[in-house]
Amino acid sequence: MIFKPDTKRFLIAVATAALAGACAMSSAFSQTPANAVTLTPGQFKVGMEITYPPFESYDGDKVVGSDPDFSRALAKQIGASASFVDTRFSGLILGLNARHYDAVISGMYVTPERVAQAQAIPYAQTSAAIMVAASSTVKPKTPEELCGLHVGLEQGTTWVAQLQALSKDYCKANGKGEITVSEYPSAPEVLQALLSNNVQAQMEIAGAAHALAAKSSGRVVVVQSPHLIYPQTLGIYVRKDDTALYDTLTKAFDALKKNGEYEAMLKKYNLSMPPAKSS
Repeated sequence: MIFKPDTKRFLIAVATAALAGACAMSSAFSQTPANAVTLTPGQFKVGMEITYPPFESYDGDKVVGSDPDFSRALAKQIGASASFVDTRFSGLILGLNARHYDAVISGMYVTPERVAQAQAIPYAQTSAAIMVAASSTVKPKTPEELCGLHVGLEQGTTWVAQLQALSKDYCKANGKGEITVSEYPSAPEVLQALLSNNVQAQMEIAGAAHALAAKSSGRVVVVQSPHLIYPQTLGIYVRKDDTALYDTLTKAFDALKKNGEYEAMLKKYNLSMPPAKSS
């Protein structure tokens, strides 16, 4: 078949355009998932309260702990770098839904109330621990032994409602003193209240309780309990309408399980795998 010059030029132009389109499409598909699903391309912004060792705290200018380690591992899997937005615990979900960051990874339990506001990917299981001043004459080993005591808790934790219910349904019902609960903006502020004798006991996630006690120069002790106190699952939270990021992080999490990084982090921070159904 013989083509006239104009026809040849037209076909060459079409072929060139098709090739350019194919290259553009190939480039689009080869972009890292982070470019498509995070608020800022190439960045995975995580909201956390950075005052809660061993989950998250500052070591100089660096954010360290189990949650930063996990966040960085997820970020690497999705081709992004992790950055952290220090936010009060009680405001973390609000900040997430206000699009201040992509996800919340901050030692946050998976609860029906939170799942009603955001999607959760379970990533570890832990439990609570009770702390008292080393000089205290009371050493409550279980929540039931908190009857009649003044307990300090961080704002936004699930234990506020749990201890209030326990006080009403168990302590008061059995003629024991009720549990008085005082809430503080952060775990260090609860600890200060404990050291100042403004509260008699403090409840924290077990890992955080041991870390806080270790830094108290012997002034605070963790009371050993005969069983796990309020075992709970920790979750990665993303916005309800952010299906793309939820799916991307789920796949990244699966990759960490397969390559052994996840198991190593659980062992390093004395955490357990969550139950099969946690959300």
